[in-house]
Amino acid sequence: MPRVVLIGASGKTGVAIARALTERDAEVVPIGRATWGRFPGELVGCDAVSIVAPNLYADEPAFVGEVLAAARAAGTPHVVHHSVTAPYAPAMPHHLGKARAEDVVRRSGLPWTILQPCAYVQNFVPALRSGATALEVPYDVRRPFGLVDLRDVAEATAGVLLDDAHAGATYELGGPAQVSVADVAAAAARVTGRDVIAVRQDPSTWTAGQGAGLGPRERAWLLAMFAYYDAHGLPAGPRALESLLGRPATSLADTLRRELG
Repeated sequence: MPRVVLIGASGKTGVAIARALTERDAEVVPIGRATWGRFPGELVGCDAVSIVAPNLYADEPAFVGEVLAAARAAGTPHVVHHSVTAPYAPAMPHHLGKARAEDVVRRSGLPWTILQPCAYVQNFVPALRSGATALEVPYDVRRPFGLVDLRDVAEATAGVLLDDAHAGATYELGGPAQVSVADVAAAAARVTGRDVIAVRQDPSTWTAGQGAGLGPRERAWLLAMFAYYDAHGLPAGPRALESLLGRPATSLADTLRRELG
């Protein structure tokens, strides 16, 4: 039975990857913030390690470097790093941090694979489950995104972790079509049978509301991301994901249908 260590197992990405690995009969060793202290020892004898840094981490290259140093010491045969679509986007500090972390991975001396998933369709699900009739975002609701199903990403990740033939590869993981937040709202309306619209919220309103409880750095980084999305969206293509899955990527409508019941 292959043994895989998941760094960042307590987040939604880590939970989904763990489920996908378990479905493939792999032994999963979850390492979250509460168990961080024991991670170096857990790497000994593992077949692969998945690295998912905490969201908006202040210094992702240092975090990833610490994991890689332990992986080298343990003789880990394969590391898989979760980056992001369009990592080298200097206008978005947390994306740039992931680009620098990718560089650390590539120079680690270990067999590596880098995954660059786009934003998840599931990011919109909590608002839709709440019964909201409007999806409010602080950027242009018509900009294109390669929104991807988290389960697809997790399934692809599990396959990569369990097959060292992927060493040295970088895969952008986008959904099957370029869609906007307006498209998400329209699809949700069809799935739920209720009116749902997309609304562009002024960033200052977000800052005074949802953003008020964040630290200054996190708030500034997210505002920079919103400004980038407002101008460019975040397009991503499906070909790499579909090749890894061996099937078409899950559509926006099918993801919402499953998530919203």
